[in-house]
Amino acid sequence: MPRPYILAETNWKHLKDESFDLAVLPWAATEAHNYHLPYATDTIEGTAIAEESARLAWDQGCKVVVLPTIPFGVNTGQSDIYLDMNLNPSTQFAILKDILTVLDRQGIHKFMILNSHGGNNWEALVRELGLLFPKMFICVTNWFKIVGKKDIFENPGDHADEMETSLILHLTPELVLPKEDWGDGKEFKNKIKAFSEGWAWTERPWSKISADTGVGDPSKATAEKGRLFFEAVCSKMAKLFVDIADADTKNLYE
Repeated sequence: MPRPYILAETNWKHLKDESFDLAVLPWAATEAHNYHLPYATDTIEGTAIAEESARLAWDQGCKVVVLPTIPFGVNTGQSDIYLDMNLNPSTQFAILKDILTVLDRQGIHKFMILNSHGGNNWEALVRELGLLFPKMFICVTNWFKIVGKKDIFENPGDHADEMETSLILHLTPELVLPKEDWGDGKEFKNKIKAFSEGWAWTERPWSKISADTGVGDPSKATAEKGRLFFEAVCSKMAKLFVDIADADTKNLYE
């Protein structure tokens, strides 16, 4: 049966008499994830988390709709990685402006970008869009920051690591190569200490920081760890969907 909270699956018979309080747009990327994970890793993760979170929220009476996932993100630092696809931030802004124009015109004034790619940076875009759409409540979530990785995973990382490998082993295990094909995900650090300490920033040229495109050792990943993480993330995300849908966004502060 079509899920009524998934725009791509529902239909006009349902939508002609429907109204939603919150629209959620998963935004991912298409890029290499070590040797063993699919290029669609971020898209698979973001879509699954958005859909399951919406199911949990819908069951609580939340009127949320999940828009189709955008599968391309900012990959300017990976221009030499074969078929890593890039959308410039200016392109993302244009896409968002058009989407928000539709929602604003049709009376859906709460909007969330469910971010599924670390290279997407939304704050400046949201600030500018907020001036253009004063009736809209616009927010961004990063699902990979919701639950502390140390609670479930042993090896730290931020790309095709133990967490992401576990998550894909849970969601689409048929797309994961055998373990003997996994790279070690070693990251080469910037020689200037300030950048590795995190208080100075420069874009990482991906082919220079990783031999296998991974950052983080995936060797201890399991599907069970992925399931635990997925359920914990979706539970907290669903609560946020409900909270935003129910909120009076003109009276949020006390």
